[in-house]
Amino acid sequence: METSLHRQLKLLYASEGARQEVPLDEFRIDVVVGDELVEIQHGGLSAIRDKVAKLLKKHRVRVVKPIVVRKQLVKLDRAGGRVIGRRASPKRGSALDVFHELIYFTRVFPHPNLILDTPLIAVEEWRCPGHGRRRRWRQGDHVVEDQRLAEVDAVPSYRTAADLWALLPEDLPLPFHSGHLAEKLQVARWIAQRIVYCLRQMGAAEESGKLGNARLYRRSA
Repeated sequence: METSLHRQLKLLYASEGARQEVPLDEFRIDVVVGDELVEIQHGGLSAIRDKVAKLLKKHRVRVVKPIVVRKQLVKLDRAGGRVIGRRASPKRGSALDVFHELIYFTRVFPHPNLILDTPLIAVEEWRCPGHGRRRRWRQGDHVVEDQRLAEVDAVPSYRTAADLWALLPEDLPLPFHSGHLAEKLQVARWIAQRIVYCLRQMGAAEESGKLGNARLYRRSA
């Protein structure tokens, strides 16, 4: 079932004269604006990797992958029922989350016909009990009834692998290893390793020797 969030994002990209839910070959396209196809993917990019790869052979494609940076949890007493509570989720996303998706998308991005938008959004997640109205709420005992767009903070857009360097610190040592990157970004090292992997696979970074057991990297020419 389509969520309110998906419908709202389609409306954001559907300018005057745009068409929605357009059949094209064996696919259905969320929004068509002029000669550009817009695919909105709230789930993982890996799910649309093959579809986008086929479309890019003949069409200009804009993939919209929203990143939830804030979430308000709205608790209902039952499915379709009344609101009995609200609270902010402790989980927060950031623009860097794009690398968690790109790790499965490097065979598609970058491409001269492709633009990747990653709107940084706040959402409301509407939840109801997962085992009928008589079952009391317990932690994790719920189903998500809907997600709704609350706010759009910014819309980072990427056309080339080099564009992704804007997400990295300007004072990063050159050459650098994943430990340097983790320290500068204040993230776990495995996240930094994932970022470096994506940059390497997309041709935006290259190896530049070793420091002890750590591989060193620099920006590709």
